[in-house]
Amino acid sequence: MSLAAAHAAPPNLMPLPAKWSAAPGGLAIDSRFRAAATGYTDARLEHALARFVARISRQTGVAITGAPGGRTALTVECRERGPEYPTVGEDEAYRLDISADGARLQAATVTGALRGLETFAQSIAPGAEGFAAAALHIEDRPRFPWRGLMLDVSRHWMPVEVVERNLDAMAAVKLNVFHWHLSDDQGFRVESTRHPRLQQFGSDGNFYTQAQIRGVVEYARERGIRVIPEFDMPGHATSWLVGYPEVASAPGPFRIERAWGIFQPTLDPTREETYAFLDDFIGEMAALFPDPYFHIGGDEVEETEWKESAAIQAFERVHNLPDSRDLHGYFNRRLQEILKKHGKTMIGWDEVLAPGLAPGTVIQSWRGQASLADAARKGYRGILSFGYYLDHLKPASFHYAMDPLDGAAGQLDREQTARILGGEACMWSEYVSAETLDSRIWPRLAAIAERLWSPREATDVDSMYARMTAVSRVLDAAGVRHRANYAPMLERLAGGGPVEAVRILADASEALGIEGRRGARKYTSLVDLNRFVDAVRPESESIRTVEAAAARVAAGQAAGPADRAELCVTLRAWAENDARLEPLAEGNALLAELRPISRRLSALGSMGLRAVEYLESGQAAPEGWLEQQNQALAALEKPGAEVTLAAVRPVRLLLEALTRRSQQTGAAQAMEKRR
Repeated sequence: MSLAAAHAAPPNLMPLPAKWSAAPGGLAIDSRFRAAATGYTDARLEHALARFVARISRQTGVAITGAPGGRTALTVECRERGPEYPTVGEDEAYRLDISADGARLQAATVTGALRGLETFAQSIAPGAEGFAAAALHIEDRPRFPWRGLMLDVSRHWMPVEVVERNLDAMAAVKLNVFHWHLSDDQGFRVESTRHPRLQQFGSDGNFYTQAQIRGVVEYARERGIRVIPEFDMPGHATSWLVGYPEVASAPGPFRIERAWGIFQPTLDPTREETYAFLDDFIGEMAALFPDPYFHIGGDEVEETEWKESAAIQAFERVHNLPDSRDLHGYFNRRLQEILKKHGKTMIGWDEVLAPGLAPGTVIQSWRGQASLADAARKGYRGILSFGYYLDHLKPASFHYAMDPLDGAAGQLDREQTARILGGEACMWSEYVSAETLDSRIWPRLAAIAERLWSPREATDVDSMYARMTAVSRVLDAAGVRHRANYAPMLERLAGGGPVEAVRILADASEALGIEGRRGARKYTSLVDLNRFVDAVRPESESIRTVEAAAARVAAGQAAGPADRAELCVTLRAWAENDARLEPLAEGNALLAELRPISRRLSALGSMGLRAVEYLESGQAAPEGWLEQQNQALAALEKPGAEVTLAAVRPVRLLLEALTRRSQQTGAAQAMEKRR
């Protein structure tokens, strides 16, 4: 069935397929399971099948032996290899049929087959007779050809294993572009043999060797993912200049930045030596990254050094460049010539859009759909990142509501609309480490992946959350540690004491994003990210469950005493938790800062229990009680220790239900008096 015509609950798949229909039963996953290619095959497909079998073995706990004589449960029919490296707009479509008798995956290209294998893996769940892949018929293809994740490894260093496990997770939800932000003020992260002082002086020793770069590019290729490097210029360039001050706009000296912000050091756009340096560097990098697209950043260029330099101001006058924006445009045009020479097409952030830019340039919009639409009207292709900034730690529903073709982009004609290629989520790394990165990306990125792959009418938020919860567990088997690192971090905070009180508070909390952490304390790249806020997730899965129970109780739709009892168990645990946490906080600085929010959680638990009593008994709350509680609730939801108490939300539902009932009772009494 098409998505729009679907009546049954959709299967636990993300992204949701373009067309699907379900049938009873499924295909058993047991030790005899085999997957084999019966049409075209090559090393990439064979490697993918081997990874796929190992993955579902981890996912199910079934020891799939692959012994000769096992049944071929899944046959993969592929017509051709497709391009050697993933490309924009390649055929990613597939057709998948699963029944109790077997499964058949058909695709025109190996990349299409890779996408279908991920769908099959997501379809597996425990059943009456063990694990089975649900019986499904699927016809699927992506809505947008460009579906990416930008990962900043400059502000905080991310080792290769962190990058690779996130590539596995990207493949699991059918993302196909890895945008690797490799230089910024805080670090230059790639080995250059031609300009070795870049990594020697600009990286603190944390950089990828050229062999590692080639390894990651191949790792991504095997999973149908393009790798696009970003070297930010002419601004955000401090780490370039520590080793090569001769290409700077000011004399220096320079040092790697440790704090966050927009800094003055820039490349000098007026000197031929700068362009010779960049020509040589880009030529070297072009050989490492086979994708035809090359990101030059181009955002947030601080003009102070340009304005204060007599030589640069003289250059502007001679070349009839009225201001810094025009000088930036000159730099981009020169850079574009260099990229073209080395077979690359420029990508840049919004700020690079200026007269004279080559028609093939891709604009990455962090400013919004209006900026994206403006670029499309001027003939440029674009991708949206506005609304997909994962470092802000917004809920998945926020990202899910953002569409590249919303707003001004929705007013484009057909030709202009075709220039909107898709979008990229952005994971800037000011407040993440290798330990916490995965939890800041996953599972929320799955919601963005669905927005970019699935039909536009896939907008049911409740369905999205239900499926995201299931897929989050599948991502465990893919290797990311968004769930696995949670308990060890809480245990570390507890310092060997009972961890349950810390876990209850963490489950009831949500971490603040970049905007909430700015100014909270002095952060730099040298500050350890090992506090409670770093362990707490951006969005609490357990609170969503409590909210659902509270909504049913508030609406009088509780399934029975058990439903009410489960809600009360949680509320009581909150009410009693401060007494458990307080002894742990004594002499533990990492827990001592939690005392205020711990007390608030206990107050919320007590408030919620009283509200449930009034709702269930039909008894009116004492006069003034609701007003007092609502005032208290406003104070209880204020952030503390850089987290918010998500537990406020279910308690608010209960109070709102009591308020409505009180208003209805008051209205009825007033009506009775008028009679």
